[in-house]
Order: sequence, then C-alpha cells, then structure tokens
Amino acid sequence: MNTAVIGYPRVGKLRELKFATEAYFKGNKTQAELLSEAKALRAEHLQQQASQKIAFISSNDFSFYDAVLDTACLLNVIPKRYQDLGLPELDRYFAMARGYQGEKGDVRALAMKKWFNTNYHYLVPEIEDSLQIKIASTKPFDEYQEAKALGIQTKPVIIGALTFFKLAQYLGSKQLVDFKADIIKAYQEIIEKFTALGADWIQIDEPILVTDLSQQDIALFNELYQAILSVKGKTKVVLQTYFGDVRDCYKELVALPFDGIGLDFVEGKQTLALLENNGFPVDKVLFAGVVNGKNIWKNDYKKTLTLLAKIKQKAANVVINTSCSLLHVPYTLQNETKLTIQQRAYFAFAQEKLQELAELGQLLNEANPDNNAAYKANQTLFTREREGANQAVRQKVAALKESDFTRLPEFSVREAAQKKAFNLPLLPTTTIGSFPQTPDVRLNRAKFKKGEICLNEYTEFNKKKIAECIKLQEEIGIDVLVHGEFERNDMVEYFGESLNGFVFTEKAWVQSYGTRCVKPPIVWGDISRSKPITVEYSKYAQSLTDKPVKGMLTGPVTILNWSFPREDISQKESVFQIGLAISDEVLDLEAADIKVIQIDEAALKEKLPLRKADWNSEYLDWAIPAFRLVHSKVQADTQIHTHMCYSEFADIIKDIDAMDADVISFEASRSNLQLIDVLKANNFKTEVGPGVYDIHSPRVPPVAEIKATIEKLVAKIDKQKLWINPDCGLKTRGEKEVVESLEHLVQATLEVRKTLN
Repeated sequence: MNTAVIGYPRVGKLRELKFATEAYFKGNKTQAELLSEAKALRAEHLQQQASQKIAFISSNDFSFYDAVLDTACLLNVIPKRYQDLGLPELDRYFAMARGYQGEKGDVRALAMKKWFNTNYHYLVPEIEDSLQIKIASTKPFDEYQEAKALGIQTKPVIIGALTFFKLAQYLGSKQLVDFKADIIKAYQEIIEKFTALGADWIQIDEPILVTDLSQQDIALFNELYQAILSVKGKTKVVLQTYFGDVRDCYKELVALPFDGIGLDFVEGKQTLALLENNGFPVDKVLFAGVVNGKNIWKNDYKKTLTLLAKIKQKAANVVINTSCSLLHVPYTLQNETKLTIQQRAYFAFAQEKLQELAELGQLLNEANPDNNAAYKANQTLFTREREGANQAVRQKVAALKESDFTRLPEFSVREAAQKKAFNLPLLPTTTIGSFPQTPDVRLNRAKFKKGEICLNEYTEFNKKKIAECIKLQEEIGIDVLVHGEFERNDMVEYFGESLNGFVFTEKAWVQSYGTRCVKPPIVWGDISRSKPITVEYSKYAQSLTDKPVKGMLTGPVTILNWSFPREDISQKESVFQIGLAISDEVLDLEAADIKVIQIDEAALKEKLPLRKADWNSEYLDWAIPAFRLVHSKVQADTQIHTHMCYSEFADIIKDIDAMDADVISFEASRSNLQLIDVLKANNFKTEVGPGVYDIHSPRVPPVAEIKATIEKLVAKIDKQKLWINPDCGLKTRGEKEVVESLEHLVQATLEVRKTLN
C-alpha cells in the first residue's frame, strides 16, 4: 500500500533555516547565500522522505516564513503599501511578514493569527478593491522542478481557493464572490503550469472544509472547483483536508471531479462514520490520515491496522497518509541524548513518522502481521504500564468541588478593594512580562545547564539583570513593573521543568511563526509541584521598588496546549492536575506579598474545537474552570491578571469574562483593535489592556501612532477600566527598540492622561 506525507518541517533538524534567515535580516548573509542554504535544506528533506519510499512526497511545503503568505505572493495579493516600498521581491515578502522601517518607508506587518487549532501562526492576506488576482510568483513551479532534478517526483502543494480567500481580510467594499472569476482563472493556470511541467499529482489543501460551513460556502466551493478542475487533463488532483472531519460537505466533496481526497481519521471524529454511511467513489483515491501529524507519541499499529481494515471495506484505493503536515512536530529523535531508552521508545517525531508510514504499509501487505518484529515491538509499548502515575494527584482531582472553582468576593467588591490598595493613575501602564533575552542572558543559562557555573553564580547574574530591568522601567515611567523573566527559556518549558510529570527534549524544535521556534514539553505522567518555582525572583524584584511588581505565571490551559499532551488520559484531567500545581504557586506568591499576579492563558482559544457544537462539551466546560481553579483562593486585594494573544475571541468573549480575572490584556494591534467593539457590545466587566503596538515586528511605533490608538480605546472603553501595554512579551526583541517603544508608549499615555484629567 502506498504512503503519503502532507507536508514536512521546514526549519531543519537544528533550525538551520531560522539562523540563516536571521543572519540575512542582520545583513550578515547575502540573499544568494540564504537561497542556497534553503535549497540544500529542501533537498535534504525530500531525500529523507524518498529513503523511506514515501510514494507521495510534497513540494512547495517549504516557506521562508509562512505558506499563506507564499500563496498571497503567488496570487499577487500584495497590498499597495508594500508594493510602494520598491523593495526586491524577497525583502518585500519579509516586509509583509515583519513590517518595515527604513529609508524606503515605514509600514506595519500583516496581521497574524493562529492556523486553525494549532500553535502555528499564519499571516492574514489583505484584499484591496483594486487587487488584480494573477500568477505573480514562480516559487511552487521552481520547487517542483528542483525536486524533479533530484530524481524525485513530487505532488506540489497549494493552499486552496476557498481556504485562502475565506481567511483573508477584505479592506474595501468587495468580497470573495467579487473576485470569483479571477480566482478560478488563477487556479486553472496553476494546474495548467504543473501539467506542462509533468506533474502527476497536485495537492490542494482546503482545511476550511472541516469548520462550520454555510450552504453559501458549500455552493461556492462547488462552483469554484467545478470550474478549476475543468482544465486538469492528465494531471491528477487530490483535495486535502485536516484538523477535523468534513461532515458539512462530504457528499458534495466526493461528487466533484477530484482524483483523490485526503481525510483526517485522527482528529476527524465523524470521518469513519461518513465513509461507512455514504461510501467512497471507486474511481478516486482515499488519502487516509491515520498517522498523527500533531502529536509525538508512537502510532498504535494494532488500532491503526484495525481502522485501515474498516476504511478498505469502503474505499477501493487507499493511501496511508499523515493526518496533517508534519510541520507541527519536531524534526527527529536522533538529536535527543538525554531521554531515557524507555522514553524514546514511546516517541515518533517527523523523521520517525516516515518509518511508521513505511512499516504500516508493509504490515498491510502481510498475511499475519503478528509475526512481524516491528509490530511485536510496537504492541509491547501499548500493553505495558508506563511510569509516571501519582495516585495522590489523581485523588486531589477527583475530590474537587464547585467551591474550588469560585472566587469570593465578587468582582465589583474586589475591584474597589484593589483600586484603594494600589492607587494607580488613570490608564496604568505595564508590560506583558518578558524583556529581551540578550546574548549574555542566554549564555548564563547555557553555562548553568552545562554545569560550567554553580547555582549561586547563575542566580546572582539573574538578580543583576532583574535590578537593571526594574531600574529601566522606573526610569521610563511604567506603573506596574515586571522582573523581566531572565531565568526563563520559554513560558511553558520553564514551568514544565519545575513540575513533576513532564519530559523535556534538547533539540525538538517546532516552528511557531517565521523564525520563531518553540520546544514544547511532553506531558509524560501525572503533574504535581514539589516546591515554589517563581517566588524567590519575584520577592527580590519587589524588594527593589515601591511600585507593584507582577508575579508572572503561565496558566494551566496554556501549559497543556503548548505541550505535547498525553493520549492515555483526558485533557480535562491533565489540565486540572496542572491547575492544582499552579494554584499552589499563586498562594505562595501572595504569601510573599506579591499583590499583582499575572497568570497567562495565551493559548486559551488555540485548542477550541473548530465546530461550535463541540465548544462546551469538549473544551470550555473544563478550560474556563481550570483557570478559575488557579486563583479561586486569593484575597480580594490581590489583583489577578491574564494575557491572551493571536486568536479571535469574539465568539467566546462571555466565557473569557467568566474566567473572573481582574485584568485581561489582549493582542489587538495587528487586528486593528477589532476586539474593542466586541468587548463593548458584551458589557465586558473585566479591566482590559488591549495591546497598543505590535512586538512581533522590529519597527518602533511613533508616539503619535500609539496616542491615536489609545484615543480610539478611550472612546470605546471606560477609562477607569483601561490599561496600556504592548500586545505581548518582549523576549524576542532587541534592547534598543524595546526601550524606544516603551518610552513612546509612556509618553503617549501621559499625553492622553493630560487631556482626560
């Protein structure tokens, strides 16, 4: 049986693409050098897949920043402000991704949002009324030919018309339907170009089909692809979906003249039922997504072979596929030297998943797979008990009652107590938590991890940086300070390292956006806290100033969502275990006289089911209580903050209010403050800090720009409930731009305060 991969990680096994691209940004690498290194990485990734005899290998799954942005450039969806810069093509591309501030002009980056239910971010295309959709890039065709020159016949990947244009932001009066004819023409031209180049298959990704669709959406999808596919000739087209099932349009989908259809049998809860109840056309190939592309646990061959047997009863032609792109898992286990033999046995990263695909294909061809050595080894993992159980933790979770999730007194009483206790000025200023992780900070942490310096040396260095950070914030004039988080590598990894039940990797990086990569912890066993985690540094920071300093924690939902979760217990049980551990930390901070505590839930919406019908039953009914569990026992005059970023919150704004925090800061700058109208319309009770400038761009916002943003906020939000802050942490930014940006933020705030007072 043939095998397929939807997409492969781009950044390289040791983040080679990240470092090459960042060197280019700094002027330390030429464009030719960057392009050459990228080409070498693509060749390496293709050859790895070919070595495992993957029959359907993707090309054009590579990107310097984001595949949606690549598609925008392919289709000429380039806003005028970027065209007017007059930059070379690659530099214009990076200006769209990161913003640009230089001799050619000053422009903000495109908005950034989460890619469906993942921790990957995409750039939101902007559609202007004057847009002329046409083929404006040769990238996908070049990369197909590049693979072909290596002797590897690939299926080039293109983001589908409905997904791309449904995710776009329309800036004028025109909407998707107004561009329909040009969209069809452009996608027809893509197919014709690949046909002329000799492509056997083209993969068109339409993950939007696993979301709630209207009848108009389905009709438009039909109309688009009836026309687009009319030119395909000898080249075959597979329509690929992932992250869920296509319950709204299965019958329409299989009736269209696609040659193959890719369905997700991992996250698609109804996919098998759709197949069993409706059948599958005998003239099409089913690309069955049975190898999990989003988690790192090994595939249970017995379960998968049973599933494939059911699939084959309904589909004559089946290809074993990943459930989604392997972009969402680390590159390889080969670089992990500190995992135990037992731990390694349970994991499969991208490269190991290629082997799983190959072994599953072999097992399906064997009359008696029980005698296969790979099958026997696999089943040993799933029949033995894994280490990491903690009965005391499980009993605590089982004993939780309603009062453990309820904070008293009610919000209005707490709000009055906190205003009296803190006596903050109107429009108090703060930051989200982290300050730049400069080379000396990273070196200090690396030396400590390698045993080159002792704990005391490591701690004293961090305290020196904290003192500098507190002094800097006081000089700038910020009202509520942070300690800078110099001891933290990552907001989730840091807490995971301090809790029992997590496993950590050395090189298991996953792309989050652009050159930003994260190294998610792995939830290995039951979670507990054995000692305080943040109290010492928080106490020290507070001792240096009379201004309040926030204790900085990561919330249980974000810790779970930004980790690789267990598959042997429910996510609800896991998140309550983490919640109990973080609750202990909150109470220890409060006992140490830290009166402002921020519990970040940056990833709250990230794992919200893609279909509204599943929101409460499968997620919100435990995610919101998990946050309340963390802070339910604190005193009225302890102020609880939280932070959320890069998600659209309009549909769950009432649930967010029900988290019962005292202050919530949101990412808002890249989305043009669209969230503000939603807050106002829903009578949002919690005090709010919508981000007034974008920290994911290196540009420094002028005072006038920030002032104008604050004035927009004041016009729609009660000034007594409004906080002023950047839209996210400052860890990835440079010191100079951070200082200038914060000085501008404070100056803009002072000017607005003056008019209000």
